[in-house]
Amino acid sequence: MPSVSLRLAVIGAGAAGLVAARELRREGHAPVVFERAAAVGGTWLYAPPAAPSDPLGAAATHSSLYASLRTNLPRESMGFLDFPFVAAEATGSADPRRFPGHEEVLRYLEAFARRFDLLRLVRFETEVLGVRREGRGRWAVTSRKLGDKGSGQEEVYDAVVVCNGHYTEPRIAVIPDAWPGKQMHSHNYRVPEPFLDQVVIVIGASASAFDISRDIASTAKQVHIADRSTPLRRCVKQPGYNNLWLHSMIDRAQEDGRVVFRDGSSIKADVIMHCTGYLYDFPFLGDDSTITVDDNRVDPLYKHVFPPEVAPQLSFIGLPWKVIPFPLFELQSKWVAKVLSGRIVLPSKEEMMEDVKAFYSKLEARGWPKRYTHNFSNCQFEYDDWLAAQCSYPTIEEWRKQMYFFNGYNKAARPESYRDEWDDDDLVEDANGDFKKYL
Repeated sequence: MPSVSLRLAVIGAGAAGLVAARELRREGHAPVVFERAAAVGGTWLYAPPAAPSDPLGAAATHSSLYASLRTNLPRESMGFLDFPFVAAEATGSADPRRFPGHEEVLRYLEAFARRFDLLRLVRFETEVLGVRREGRGRWAVTSRKLGDKGSGQEEVYDAVVVCNGHYTEPRIAVIPDAWPGKQMHSHNYRVPEPFLDQVVIVIGASASAFDISRDIASTAKQVHIADRSTPLRRCVKQPGYNNLWLHSMIDRAQEDGRVVFRDGSSIKADVIMHCTGYLYDFPFLGDDSTITVDDNRVDPLYKHVFPPEVAPQLSFIGLPWKVIPFPLFELQSKWVAKVLSGRIVLPSKEEMMEDVKAFYSKLEARGWPKRYTHNFSNCQFEYDDWLAAQCSYPTIEEWRKQMYFFNGYNKAARPESYRDEWDDDDLVEDANGDFKKYL
């Protein structure tokens, strides 16, 4: 049994919050999970089409899902380490595809919550208004039921684990106010029908920009993708489409509605769709959290989890991106749970700060901008395996690592069809063999 059992506040009941609650309880702690929505799922909880009051803002919905979204990772690689994401009754499956729709991921998370009896830990339709430090390293959490008036209810916890996700607060490209067309962020995109016969510019090069541009092309008159990584003198019609073009980045937007690209081409557009990513946002935290967010760097965090000054009583699960998220959430949660129980001892505050500074120096030497601080495209498995070693847990399976890399190669080779064509059935077989001990 752990040396310490704590009463803990977990903010968010998405994938990170659910697995954090499970791992904390497994360590003998007593987690209370705060969730603004009426159900678990976080970003995987689809919000139907609606006219947002602010199409460039976060509006009232947490989810950024669009109706046609399918996973961009194969399901075998996606699941928690001891609860496989397979097309089986135990996971609530209704979509057996290897790259299923978003509804299947939500069913999986719901099945996970039921399997480990997590729903009774969650306070649904409850928003966290504030988190502040109390004496003796404890934290006061102020929460309020949605629809209630007043200042909310304050309770004191031994520690707080932040799992509120990072796909809610939109990052916006700068477009002059004088441009007369409509602008919206992909956070508020759901279906293509509103763009019937319109000319749409999609800014971005992410998975959402790729998917949404193709989705909108099914109804729009023209779709033009603005990608800053595209060579300056290039405007290319996309294979298989008569109304879809790839451009370099936007140079300027004019008062007459025309948008000029750096490749010299221009188009009069009706809509600019910002598929430009998201900002980390923790509106419930004050200065006493000791962290700041500058150019999407959450600073300072030891190993992207603990603020050294207030560790381990405040922690963050799920900040890294360009990763297989669920296994990473699980390993971070195991580490946090064992640190809080005293099974694992963190370095001193000074040593943690030195580690943070050394990490920043490596990023600078690599030439990476500050906004890529939590981009793990080159180091996720090294990080996962470090966490596993800290927790005396097996490292990430070799088939899972290889499947992730192969999917990247396949996506580059078959960008339009990688979700339905692949050549790694041997890895699928290895995965299914591994899963037998959990099913």
